[in-house]
Amino acid sequence: MKHLLLSVAIGMGALSGCWAQSFQNKYGMKHPAREFNPKSYVCYQAESPLMIDGNLNEPSWEKAEWTEYFQDIEGSRKPTPRFKTRAKMLWDDKYLYVAAEMDEPHIWGKLTERDCVIFHDNDFEVFIDPDGDTHGYYEFEMNALNTVWDLLLVQPYRDQTQVLDHFNFNGLKTAVNIHGSINNPNDTDKKWTVEMAFPLDAFEYNSGNKAKAGAQWRINFSRVEWRTVVKDGKYEKEINPKTGKSYPEDNWVWSPQGEIAMHMPEMWGFLQFSGKKVGAGTDEYRFNDEELVKWELRNIYYAQREYHKKFGKFATKVKDLKKVGLKLEALKYSPKIYVTPTQYEAIATKEASKLNWHINRFGKTWKSKK
Repeated sequence: MKHLLLSVAIGMGALSGCWAQSFQNKYGMKHPAREFNPKSYVCYQAESPLMIDGNLNEPSWEKAEWTEYFQDIEGSRKPTPRFKTRAKMLWDDKYLYVAAEMDEPHIWGKLTERDCVIFHDNDFEVFIDPDGDTHGYYEFEMNALNTVWDLLLVQPYRDQTQVLDHFNFNGLKTAVNIHGSINNPNDTDKKWTVEMAFPLDAFEYNSGNKAKAGAQWRINFSRVEWRTVVKDGKYEKEINPKTGKSYPEDNWVWSPQGEIAMHMPEMWGFLQFSGKKVGAGTDEYRFNDEELVKWELRNIYYAQREYHKKFGKFATKVKDLKKVGLKLEALKYSPKIYVTPTQYEAIATKEASKLNWHINRFGKTWKSKK
């Protein structure tokens, strides 16, 4: 394992109480309350290797386009975030580069130990699924102190995942630039910027999906923001007098999830790699309509979860899923279900395609030739 440092897989039941409870509270078993409409970003090549210092003032960064400003994780049905956040990306033959800019009048951070639960501070998060099957994906978090947490998830938490919590990106580079001061309640800050370089060979090693011109990966970004007050000269989370606990964090994201749940990789945005140097022409984003077949199967997966919850078994026919709200008239790709006593597999095909698409009870998608 030249490029990776991995731990033994840790199941949710074996996690420490605080760690597991945090994720159980933050990421429930949700279905998205929004249409399938992920954001997209064309990622151009850096003109030369970037110096990771958090400044974002190199010519390549200045030419790279920003994403749209982040929205609430649930989308437009929730208020516009209090502070602006945006991100941009570049790549070269060694790294995927990510940068973000976060307006913030009061910058603070407390956590200093690598791989602690960083979202207990304000943070910036990156989620990457190179092959888009919703399994074997990466989570990365960093706070304003440049403390990081990187982990590899075998599958989403809703599917009884195992977590490689001691996974590290070998060769990862990160930096933070504070426009103001940190942990100083006596002034008003402007913003903090983050910059990171993810080694591409780590992604290829695990997923087999190589970064190359035209390739598309699933990716999303999240900013966690807590309400704070100043107490004894320090920032503390504001307590809700009705509950005696801190107010819940805000979650602001690039591509809205439709639920307060980042671990729904099917809702993440699309990153399309370009072979062009940044500033030397443009490529159009090309939506792959095979994703619509996968989305139809994903809705069968959601419905099967509800059906099993209600009836204690999986539906053997697609039409049975009407009992749990699946709109049969919306199905376009003639999906079929195959069931064993404990498992199921659904298969669908776009008529003009030479591919069958599959999904199983754990939400994993894959393709096969007709």
